[in-house]
Amino acid sequence: MCGIVAVFHHLSGEARPLRAQVLRQARTLRHRGPDWSGLHEQPGVFLAHERLAIVDPESGDQPLIDESGTVALAVNGEIYNHRALAEALPDPYPFRTNSDCEVILPLYRQYGVECVRHLDGMFAFVLSDEATGEFIAARDPIGIVPLYYGTGRDGSLWFASEFKALAEVCERIEVFPPGHIYSRDSGGPRPWFAPKWFDEAWVPERAPDHGRLAAAFEAAVVKRMMSDVPWGVLLSGGLDSSLVSAVATRHALRRVEDDEASQAWWPRLHSFSIGLEGSPDLAAARRVADFLGTAHHEYVFTVQQGLDALRDVIHHLETYDVTTIRASTPMYLMARKIRAMGVKMVLSGEGADEIFGGYLYFHKAPNAAEFHLETVRKLKSLHLFDCLRANKSMSAWGVEVRVPMLDRDFMDEAMTVEPTIKMSSSHPEGARMEKHFLRKAFDRADEPYLPEDVLWRQKEQFSDGVGYSWIDGLKDHAEAEVSDAMLAQAEFRFPVNPPGTKEAYLYRSLFQELFPHASAAETVPGGKSIACSTPAALAWDAAFEAQADPSGRAVSGVHDQAYGEPAED
Repeated sequence: MCGIVAVFHHLSGEARPLRAQVLRQARTLRHRGPDWSGLHEQPGVFLAHERLAIVDPESGDQPLIDESGTVALAVNGEIYNHRALAEALPDPYPFRTNSDCEVILPLYRQYGVECVRHLDGMFAFVLSDEATGEFIAARDPIGIVPLYYGTGRDGSLWFASEFKALAEVCERIEVFPPGHIYSRDSGGPRPWFAPKWFDEAWVPERAPDHGRLAAAFEAAVVKRMMSDVPWGVLLSGGLDSSLVSAVATRHALRRVEDDEASQAWWPRLHSFSIGLEGSPDLAAARRVADFLGTAHHEYVFTVQQGLDALRDVIHHLETYDVTTIRASTPMYLMARKIRAMGVKMVLSGEGADEIFGGYLYFHKAPNAAEFHLETVRKLKSLHLFDCLRANKSMSAWGVEVRVPMLDRDFMDEAMTVEPTIKMSSSHPEGARMEKHFLRKAFDRADEPYLPEDVLWRQKEQFSDGVGYSWIDGLKDHAEAEVSDAMLAQAEFRFPVNPPGTKEAYLYRSLFQELFPHASAAETVPGGKSIACSTPAALAWDAAFEAQADPSGRAVSGVHDQAYGEPAED
C-alpha cells in the first residue's frame, strides 16, 4: 500500500498552497509508504505520493508522468491486468517503468475519464491533466483501498488515503465512495461500478457450478501473486485464509509475472498467524501449514499487549467501530512482526463471509431473497469494516494486503448464482454448514486442497478465533475505565452514533481525542449489529435485538449442532 495526497487549488481561483503544506500532509501517511516520497507540481495542483514498493521497486517511483509531461498520476494499489492492457493499446506507448500502475496514463489518453472501467485491481488514484484542466479521482469497486476527500478552507479540493492527512486543511471531509469517480465536470463522485447484482431488488437465478467457482477463485489468487519483493499469506486456520494459502502454495514455485515461465524469486511460501496462548486459530493454522508445507510463523500476544496498543490502533484505523477494533488489534500487532521479517505483501481471506453468507447470523435468514439482499448490503459496506481493517492494520507498518475473494470476476461468479445454494439452516435440502457452496468447490478427494477437518471447520470470527479471552479482556478493561454515569451521558457527549456499551464508549473517547475534527465521527458507520450483521438483519429474529453484540458468540446458541455431516448437492 502507498499513501497519496492531492490538492486542486486552481478550482478555487485563489493562490496556490505552499509546497511545504502539501509535504506536511503527505508526511502523515509515511507509514503507508516508507520506501520513497514523491511530489509533482502543476499550476494550482500538487500530487504527493508515499511509496511502498512491491512491483518494480527500482524504477516505479511516483507520481508517474506521461510522455507529454502534462499528465500526472498518483496511485495507491495494484492493477492486476496491466500487462493485458498494455498489449491491447492501439498505439505503442513509451513506458518509462515496469510499474503496474503506469498503464493508467495511456488508458487515459485512449478513454478519458472512463479509463477506470478497464482496470482490474484494487486502487485509489488521482490524475491531473495540465493541458486540459481535467482531473480524475477514482476508487476500486469494493473499496479495498481507502480514499477520503474534502474541501479546504480556501475552496480547494483535496484527496488523501487517510482522514488524518486532510484534518488540518479541510473544513469538511468525507469517505470517497467505492466504485465511484470524480472528474472536473461531475460535480462530485459518481458511480462507475454497477454490476447487476448490486441492484438490491434483483435476485439471481443462475444454477451454481462448483468447477467455475473454483477456477475463478484460483485465477483471483494467482493474479495477486505478482510481486518483486518477499511476500506471504495470512493464515488463521479458518476456511477463507486456508483456501487462499492452499491455492498460493500450488503456484508459489514459479513467477506469475511471466505466466510461470521462470522460477519464483522467493519460492518458499511463508504463512503468518496470531493469537493468544492456546487460541483456536493458532492450532488450526499450524495444522494447515503442516499440510501445505509453508514456512509458518505464529505470534502469541497477551491481552495486556493488545490493550496497550488500542490508542495506536484507533489512530491508524480511524474508526470507533467495535468489531473493527477488536479484530484489528491482533492484526496490527502481527503486521509489525511480518514487516520485521522483510515481508512487504500478504494475501488474505477477507470477503468470503459477505459473499457466501458465512456469518453465523445468516442461519436465521427468512428466505433466499433476504439472504441475498444481506450479502449485497454487506459487500456495499465492506469498505467501512473488513477492508478498512485489513488495509490500515497492515499499512500501519508498511505491509500491503491483497484480497482474492473480492476479485471482480470471482464476485460476479459467486454473486449471480441462485442464493438457496448458499443458505445454511433454512436450506430447502436441510441444515448444513455455512459457506457450503465454497467448501464443496474445493472438496477434492483425489487432490485435497485442505485437510477435511479444516475444509469443514465452523466459522470463527477473527476477534473470537485469536482467543475468546481477548474480547472478555476488552470488556473488563472498559468496565474499569468507563463508569455507569459516563455511559448514561453518552448521547450528550457523542450525539453522532452515541455508544451503547462501555466498550464502545472507551473506543469513542479515544477516537474523539485523536480526531476532534467536526467531520470525523460521521465517517464511521453506526447502528446495532449481531455477529457482524447489518442493522437490517436484526429483524430476522426477535432475540437478536436483545443479544446485539458483534462477536460471533452472540449467536452461538442459534446454530450449535444445527447441522451434522456436510450435505451432498
